[in-house]
Amino acid sequence: MMILTAKVDFKKIMVILLSLAAVLLALILIFGGRDEDTAATAAVSANDDRVKFLESFGWQVTPTPREASQVRIPEESGEMFRRYNALQKGQGYDLSKFSGKKVMRYVYEITNFPGAQEPVYATVLVYKNQVIGGDVTDTAAKGAIRGFKMPQATQPQSTLPETTPTTLPAAD
Repeated sequence: MMILTAKVDFKKIMVILLSLAAVLLALILIFGGRDEDTAATAAVSANDDRVKFLESFGWQVTPTPREASQVRIPEESGEMFRRYNALQKGQGYDLSKFSGKKVMRYVYEITNFPGAQEPVYATVLVYKNQVIGGDVTDTAAKGAIRGFKMPQATQPQSTLPETTPTTLPAAD
């Protein structure tokens, strides 16, 4: 019978284990971001859900997005981001929670915007299959960027001055 003995240096084992943990953490940080690609793929299959989301506000949209792209939410908030995020906060979203994250941006053409003469687009921002923000953009010269809520239909204004009915004298 043979017996082997070994001298174990716990300091060396701890250094090796910490090194392995650091390498594993680095791999997770580097390749763990691939998770956005998976979310984007899953979101693409949920096009009907995005269309239904926009329809819940009364919008009719083209069934296929005109654009689908991945965008990164800025880490540092400049003036443009702060203004856009104020719009998002007004409708219950906050993009600052997603700073530095890659999200999917889907753009649909709206076909029933009240009084629209130029194209109007709805943008939906999606992260891990959840809507995290978006807007409706009227591309007309005096158009605006607004939240998802549909504006009230505008009534055409008459250019004629209002008149009050008059009574004509009776004929004899």
